[in-house]
Amino acid sequence: MGLPLAKMTLAEFTAWEEHQPDRHEFYRGDVFAMVGGTARHNRVIMNLGSRITDHLDGTSCQAFTESMKVQIAEGILYPDVVVTCGKAEAGDEQVITHPKLIIEVLSPSTKGYDQRDKFYLYRSRPSLREYALIDPSDRRVEVFTLAEDDAWRLVDQTKAGALTLSSIDLAIPMEAVFKGVEQPNS
Repeated sequence: MGLPLAKMTLAEFTAWEEHQPDRHEFYRGDVFAMVGGTARHNRVIMNLGSRITDHLDGTSCQAFTESMKVQIAEGILYPDVVVTCGKAEAGDEQVITHPKLIIEVLSPSTKGYDQRDKFYLYRSRPSLREYALIDPSDRRVEVFTLAEDDAWRLVDQTKAGALTLSSIDLAIPMEAVFKGVEQPNS
C-alpha cells in the first residue's frame, strides 16, 4: 500500500469512490489508490472465480471478484476473490460484510501488504473462515484456515495437486488454478 491520497470519513469515501474511474481502498480515514494487475494476475482471478462460482451454483453462497468491496472494522478493502454465504448480498450492494473465504492473488507491489496487513484487517470479520494467498509468479499457494480453537492454521499447498478450500468444500486442480498462465522462467 502506498502513501494515502486523502483523508475522509467512511461515508465521504463511499460517496466519493462511486464517481472514480479507478478503485481505492480506505482504512482509518486514509484513501489509497489500487494498482492495476497484470494479465497473469487477472487470469488466475478469472480461473478461480469461474471454478468457485460453478461449484457454489445452487447453494446459498456466492463468489465475487475484484470489484466487490469488503467492509472491515475501520475501512473498505477489495479482495481478488471473495465468497459470502447465507446473508443475502446479491442485489445492488457494493460492500460485502460477511465474507467466508477471501483469496488474494499476489503481485510484487502488494505481496507484503496482502500477506501481513490485509490478512490482519480481514480477520476482523467474524464470518471469515479461510484466507488464501496465491503467487502466480512462483506458483506458491498458501491457505490459512480458522480452526475450532480460533487459531489460524497455515497450510502450504504449493506442492499439492490441488488448491483445497475447506470452507466451501472445494478442491481445484493446480493446473486449473494456473490455466493459461505462463510457467515461470519460460
